[in-house]
Amino acid sequence: MRRFPMPTHPKDAELATEAKALVALAFRNGPLENVHAGRLCHTCNSSPEYSHITDDEMKAIMKSAVEHMYALLRLKNGDPDGYARQIAFGARYVTQWDEPEDPGAPFVLG
Repeated sequence: MRRFPMPTHPKDAELATEAKALVALAFRNGPLENVHAGRLCHTCNSSPEYSHITDDEMKAIMKSAVEHMYALLRLKNGDPDGYARQIAFGARYVTQWDEPEDPGAPFVLG
């Protein structure tokens, strides 16, 4: 198992902004937004036992997220100033998002 230390209190505001910006750039501004922007299903909208995203939509969402995250991480390694500009751009989408919660323990990838 690989452990990543979580930010200590007070929260690392820069890291929180970076995390939210990456999510906006890699997930929100892709196929997920198309699914979100679609019409509501009035017969299944609030029933959690029904899938609201098709397998093809989920595949498109994950493919888009991986492609965007890969490009951002390459940019971070190869052009830190360009990466900083992208994070600043992505941060404009997330000004009203909730801050990440600190679970109080190291993050563990299983």
